[in-house]
Amino acid sequence: MHLYTLTGSEKGWWTVSLGGRVWLPKGELPFGLAKDWDLIGQHAKIVGEWQGETVWLIHGKMDNDMCSPRLIASQDENLFKLVGRGVQLAEFYRSHRFCGYCGSKMRHSESEWACLCDNCHERYYPQIAPCIIVGIRHEDKILLAHHVRHKHSPLYTVLAGFVEVGETLEEAVAREVFEESNIRIRNIRYVSSQPWPFPHSLMMGFLADYDGGELRHDPSELMSADWYRYDQLPQIPPPDTIARRLIEDTIANIRQDQDKEKN
Repeated sequence: MHLYTLTGSEKGWWTVSLGGRVWLPKGELPFGLAKDWDLIGQHAKIVGEWQGETVWLIHGKMDNDMCSPRLIASQDENLFKLVGRGVQLAEFYRSHRFCGYCGSKMRHSESEWACLCDNCHERYYPQIAPCIIVGIRHEDKILLAHHVRHKHSPLYTVLAGFVEVGETLEEAVAREVFEESNIRIRNIRYVSSQPWPFPHSLMMGFLADYDGGELRHDPSELMSADWYRYDQLPQIPPPDTIARRLIEDTIANIRQDQDKEKN
């Protein structure tokens, strides 16, 4: 995609990103003219449009306010996707400065998101890591875990993991659940997906039902795991995350079945 050298008159939302961080002065994505944010002379690419205005990517960092893109996740889903695209592209360009085959310096394609090697003519595209995430129901309860990565937070969420080479999404769901919780599941069904730039994932959400096994969490992945009644949940992920949707869908299914039993 075309690389612009900013003159100051360019307007839009500014995604300045490096190392998986994004510039968020006052906790928000900066908006306005390039000159208003001291961006004159910077090199930028257009990654999309939000609220009728251009979303720009600058591969670099500022001295202050470089934050996790998670801070934007609760503001607007479409903005989060665009910022996530910028963060992932910035990391792609940072990790593909030289060709992995011949070691020559690479250049950015002007027509697509790619890096090109003029020496051996290899072409590299941003890689996306497929991940599964699953809400598991057992009667009127849902399986929630306190993940090691959340050890400094009281947050509980559903199980997730990366898809391995040579397996289907459904196989990945069953494997990850068994590895992390020692239980078997059935009735695996797809729900929805969400781009997740941590670091470059596409989360694919599923629901499933408990099929057997004694719950025993993997301490290398989870601090704890347990079955929680649908109306007695611990702290769960915020709205606009696929984890929250899977939890809410599981609760809705439990309540729907309870209503049927009453009638």
